[in-house]
Amino acid sequence: MGKHAKPSGKSAFEAPGGMVRARPLPVRSAVRLRRPVDIWHKPALSAVAALAIPDLTLWALGRLDLILYTSAGAMCALYAHGLPYAARARTLAWVVLGMVASLGIALTAASLITSTALLVVCASLVAAVHKVVCEATRIGPPGNIILTFIAASAFFVPQHPGQVPLHIALALGAGVLAWLVCMAPALIRPQGPERIVVARALEAAAGLLRTEAEADGGQPAGVPHARHATAAAVNAAWHTLFLVPVRSPARAAARAGLERLLVRAESALGDTGPAIEASAEAEPRDARFAGAEPRDTRSAEPEPRHTRTTGPEPRHTRSAEPEPRDARFAKAEPRHTQFAEAEPRHPRSAGPEPRHTRSAGPDPSDTRPAEAKAEADRLGGWARELRSGRPLPEVVLSAAQAEELAGVAAEEPESRRPGSPHPGPRRQGPRRPAPGHPRGVRAVLARLAPGSPLLPIGARVAAGCVLAGWASMAVGVGHPYWAVVTAASIYQANTTLSWQRALQRTLGNLLGLLLYTALLPLMHLGPLAMIALALACQLGAEAGITRNYWLGSVCVTPMALLLTEFGSPVAATTLIADRWIDTVVGAAVGLACCVLVTNRRATDRIEVALGRVAAAEAVAFGLLAAGPTPGADEARDIGWARDRLAGCLVELREAVEVAAGEWWQRPLPEERIAHAEQRGHRALAGLVRRLSAPALAA
Repeated sequence: MGKHAKPSGKSAFEAPGGMVRARPLPVRSAVRLRRPVDIWHKPALSAVAALAIPDLTLWALGRLDLILYTSAGAMCALYAHGLPYAARARTLAWVVLGMVASLGIALTAASLITSTALLVVCASLVAAVHKVVCEATRIGPPGNIILTFIAASAFFVPQHPGQVPLHIALALGAGVLAWLVCMAPALIRPQGPERIVVARALEAAAGLLRTEAEADGGQPAGVPHARHATAAAVNAAWHTLFLVPVRSPARAAARAGLERLLVRAESALGDTGPAIEASAEAEPRDARFAGAEPRDTRSAEPEPRHTRTTGPEPRHTRSAEPEPRDARFAKAEPRHTQFAEAEPRHPRSAGPEPRHTRSAGPDPSDTRPAEAKAEADRLGGWARELRSGRPLPEVVLSAAQAEELAGVAAEEPESRRPGSPHPGPRRQGPRRPAPGHPRGVRAVLARLAPGSPLLPIGARVAAGCVLAGWASMAVGVGHPYWAVVTAASIYQANTTLSWQRALQRTLGNLLGLLLYTALLPLMHLGPLAMIALALACQLGAEAGITRNYWLGSVCVTPMALLLTEFGSPVAATTLIADRWIDTVVGAAVGLACCVLVTNRRATDRIEVALGRVAAAEAVAFGLLAAGPTPGADEARDIGWARDRLAGCLVELREAVEVAAGEWWQRPLPEERIAHAEQRGHRALAGLVRRLSAPALAA
């Protein structure tokens, strides 16, 4: 139920009638620093390059007052760095068009509307649209905040209707430049993004194997979390590879090599099947949710937003060649008994079966921990090779895994299928996504349909930004859009995360104002010094924001003030005072609206996710009960069932984490969630083991 759940009995925060009143708001975890994201330097350097070229050009022309408009397009360079280049090209194009459209609306409103209160309303509505659309498209970091920052600022820039076309053209030109900067690395490492995401999956699988090996014979408390992290990382990697086009045999071969590595990482989910039952029985039910603190989505990569977790750093103790798969499965049970092993017991059963009782300590003759550690070292070594750009390592797969990767698609012509009267040569292609899930525009529209849990979040943003802007006007601040941006920036998936973001934003802005005060002497050196400081702040913001939002805000604050100085210089004391007041007002009003505007659909999302997991489990157990049948059709069906079940389990965990941090909710169905995840991971392990038959394929 999340980190704030009570282990048993009636919750201390439960109101009469079963409605949860409130949960404690964490402070220490909100300011704790994390490990930096592995590719933080890529968006940082891209943004610096995209900003530097137009800034220096405007300086040479003596028109630094236009820097806001070129910055609008240049800031698009922060997006889509986790996507393969073909998908990145499409996504960045949409981001640039969205930025230019938002800027156009803001500039047009600024040129036609004279009422500041009405401009606040317009800016707030645009901010709400940004939030909902970015969540529905799962664009990834930096999400809606960059779009809202630029658009909200433009609403309050003095403007004439005749100037709007030129300013939009400047933003569009800078956006095209940002697109070119972000696509340039494809000339050097065309497979870079997909290699990184597969490396993350390998590292997560290595972490799972080490956790299992260390927990063997003891209390495997970390196994459920490690399994979820591995399933999420593998699921994200598959979704990334599905975005890679295969227009030529060379591209297909390159993607197939990554798929073989990913299948090998995925096998870790099947090699640890018995430990799932041990961990589920040894660990208290509510403890499984004790560590499920909602993640900060700003520090995550785009792809699906739940997939940044990586395993421990790989060890370097073993560098042997990959051992044969038949050695790893020499002690495996016959394939017809795997369903019995995968079938879960009801959580209310009297106790574990004798074969899972490990209280006496590990069996000295059991070689599984050593084999798991060796495989973890091997996966970690492959991950390092992927990150370093070396040639893809050779990976040995089972016959079933190789059959699955043969890519025999459902739409393949009948003449090419085995058993047809005139079978042609089998087409070797990449693995395809499981059918039945909407993708692209249809998926986005489905997430925005009536009843979507995103709609209350949009209502929060609109109401909070309007009230924050009006409150800023009431206290006499000359920059109400800062309060609007602050309110928009704190709204996250639930109340707990929004509280954390409000605390981080306030702390970061205070320290950022102190940094801005210290930089004032350097700013007086001239425009070139101001440009250099702005670029340095941009680099520092990207370096710090993946460790914690408040650390990045320390650099974002002086950069935002510098952009204001380029357009219309203001006295430093007035600027600092206005910024601080707007930050406090925006955070306080925005957080109050977050608490008052409840998102009661968060719990409904759990019910939907439980239904999807149950349906995916039924298909999985049906395939396992049917027993093995030779042929590519079985491998394809099992692969699709595995993909569907893994995705549903990730969505269920996301829904639980969101609802666990939301106020004014019904109590979560903890037992049903625990039972569904337990059954789901067992079924997933059984499907993966079915695709890991002892027979080998080169």
